[in-house]
Amino acid sequence: MESFIKFTNQSQGRDRIFRATQYACAFTKYLLRNNSARKELVMKLKSLESNMSSGRKLFRLGNTANSVEAAARTLKLSDPILRLCLTVANLNRALYFICDNVLWARNVGLIHDINKDRWSLHASRYYFLSLVMSLTRDVYVISQIMVQRAKDKSFQQKINQHLNDSPEVAPVIIPQIDTFLFVLIESLKNHPAVALDTMKNICDIFIPLDKLGIYQSNAGVVGFCGLISSFLGIVSLLQPNLKMKP
Repeated sequence: MESFIKFTNQSQGRDRIFRATQYACAFTKYLLRNNSARKELVMKLKSLESNMSSGRKLFRLGNTANSVEAAARTLKLSDPILRLCLTVANLNRALYFICDNVLWARNVGLIHDINKDRWSLHASRYYFLSLVMSLTRDVYVISQIMVQRAKDKSFQQKINQHLNDSPEVAPVIIPQIDTFLFVLIESLKNHPAVALDTMKNICDIFIPLDKLGIYQSNAGVVGFCGLISSFLGIVSLLQPNLKMKP
């Protein structure tokens, strides 16, 4: 209970709750779209989804400064790949939040002379680039873990035992692929924070992919992926040891 109270007292925690509610509404609304008896419920879900989206924009007003500060910190990382991926990701996130803040100001009537669709498109582009760099970081970290695991002698024995225990796999799957998958799964099992972050970013990337028209899905897929990534984000906030660092 104490951790939950601490979580809800954080602006990030409240944003995650609003986000989960927003995408839960979007997903449920999609499932009920053809149910004529639930038209009133669909309208209520649409209204709640819109309210959650507006509330989240308000919570994110200070996130631009946080992202710039995070970019300044990641510039000091010794690993050049991590430094590049995280700095570019944070800078794109900062630009995304700037666009998001402008859209919020447009929605509440503080500014009028902007093209809402164009700013929304820019926001999606920056969000997409941020996620691409975050996923690149995830792949890099996973590859580093896998290399370290593969070099371990005791783990090599475990790989050999796995191949010996599964001789039927060889005729169907190339042994190298089976070994790769085994090392990958074992590596992720021992590094849940990396697995959680990777899954979250994979789910998130479907959102800008759909908005940018790179990969057209539907509102149901976007809602479901957004809901899953929101729950994963809540878990990482509730359990700091599951938050990927750096």
